Amino acid sequence: MDILIIDDEPKARNLLRTIISEGKLEVSSIREAGDLMEGIKLIREMDPTIIFLDIEMPNLLGTEIFNYFDKDEMNFEIVFTTAYDQYALRAFEMNAVDYILKPLRPKRVLDVIDRVQKNQSQSKLSEKFVELHQTLTSKKFNKIGLPVNDGILFVPLVDIIHMEADGMYTTFYLLNGDKKVVSKPLKHFVSILESGNGFYRPHRSHVINIQFLKQYVKKDGNYVILENDHVVPISKDKREEFLNLLTNI
Repeated sequence: MDILIIDDEPKARNLLRTIISEGKLEVSSIREAGDLMEGIKLIREMDPTIIFLDIEMPNLLGTEIFNYFDKDEMNFEIVFTTAYDQYALRAFEMNAVDYILKPLRPKRVLDVIDRVQKNQSQSKLSEKFVELHQTLTSKKFNKIGLPVNDGILFVPLVDIIHMEADGMYTTFYLLNGDKKVVSKPLKHFVSILESGNGFYRPHRSHVINIQFLKQYVKKDGNYVILENDHVVPISKDKREEFLNLLTNI
């Protein structure tokens, strides 16, 4: 495994190199670049397996890497390193892209590398990056990337009727009748609530798409029936808020 670190801060590069070197990983080489253009040159030279890419760099942002490669050339995994930025984090989560917050934590770095090694699917990488690029440039969340067995499934938000928690898994019920079970808890997808596409969480175990409401029932604890005939309960502490939401639809 060959690793490339692209970051304009020498201390950040040194820390990341140290964490990886001391992590007892099967790493063939670790190389560094201080800006995006130098990093692009090294990518073409070394064909890295994983790139740790800082977002905030002088001259060119890390996310502009998409402008320098065709989608078929992106046969590497990118792990973005970033200081806190709410929009960027939501974009990464919605597109199933790995990221690490600064300051770097050794366990988080090694966990991400381990996950990338286990889940790498080269045939899906270009799709993932193209979707992320579109999200970051348009500032709109139109799709969400769902980790599935053979890679990433991109689902339009308008096609999601309902999400239901099942322990550490989440079940997505889609407009075409399909059901997708994802090995991430519902809390991982709470960013979808801020997408501006009409999602609401009426109960701790459920997120619904308001456009698919069929009926609101004021009995048996209050619940809603969706267009796919699924029954979703309304938490007692959410009833007033939900009724106010309905009056504004």
